[in-house]
Amino acid sequence: MDRSHKPFLAVLAGERRDPPPVWLMRQAGRYLPEYRAVRARVRDFLELCYTPELAVEVTLQPIRRFGFDAAILFSDILVVPHALGAEVRFAEGEGPRLDPIADAADLARLDLARLHERLEPVYETLRRLASALPEEVALIGFAGAPWTLAAYLVEGRGSKEWLAPRTLARREPRLFASLVDLLTEAVVEFLSAQVRAGAQALQLFDSWAGVLPEAELERWCLAPAKRIVAALRARHPEVPVILFPRGVGAHLARFARETGAAGLSLDTTVPIAWAAEAVRAAHPLALQGNLDPVALLGPEQALLEEARRIRDAAALRPHIFNLGHGVLPPTPPERVAALVRYLKSAGG
Repeated sequence: MDRSHKPFLAVLAGERRDPPPVWLMRQAGRYLPEYRAVRARVRDFLELCYTPELAVEVTLQPIRRFGFDAAILFSDILVVPHALGAEVRFAEGEGPRLDPIADAADLARLDLARLHERLEPVYETLRRLASALPEEVALIGFAGAPWTLAAYLVEGRGSKEWLAPRTLARREPRLFASLVDLLTEAVVEFLSAQVRAGAQALQLFDSWAGVLPEAELERWCLAPAKRIVAALRARHPEVPVILFPRGVGAHLARFARETGAAGLSLDTTVPIAWAAEAVRAAHPLALQGNLDPVALLGPEQALLEEARRIRDAAALRPHIFNLGHGVLPPTPPERVAALVRYLKSAGG
């Protein structure tokens, strides 16, 4: 794969670029009026994810408007549990709802057999995007990490404490391990199929890794991440993997050293200068992040000053500019435009 004309991929290969490439998590979404117009055409969120024509359109919207260096597939992490046979629905204004897994009989209802058949619309979206994107824009595929997917499957909905999955993991460790193993296999298959459909880089979102203490973090987050990265490198050695273990703090260094990932995405709480030092031995691993999404809601000058601080702190490492989490729905699009203009300006 020729990465030289795609700044995003060049950085993941270990180059330092100035200005750094930029994309934003949730760069397609409710803050854009054109997205809201498309969303109004479908009954629910999953229909949008599974309709290639519309998923392509909303993926391309922020590329057209802002000129990001990478486009990320428009989908959702819960399409994997859904494809395994879990009941997944999105209640307007309430987030996802799933029928909780509480025992072996519940787990037995999940099945890999129809994974690719059910996810074929996602692969078709990627195939269309691969031919529709500008040549210099990289295409990112993604999946949720096994712990985060398991957390939703056991809790049945979003949570702050995730007591149901954490309790099940302690009371029934073999059952929970079987669930995580199944999800690990499903994620590998899903991401590998995304590469075959045209994805040029992959990101693994472990959104709720930060709730786990060290021993459980190692078992349910770090170990599966190692397995996933190793499997994908064996199948697709040219395709870089970015890990986003949100909220793990000082444990980021282990993810950098032990997983073989090409990039590590930082949440808002991580001082980027500290992270650059903590992962120094993991050369040429790229850092991604980590502007506070709330900065996009404030004054433009303060936003640009914060962006400069992040750029300066990451200047000695391969760096992809991004947020510490996703774009918030109230974000004014003009703030995103100002950020991208600043980052791409010769005087930035």
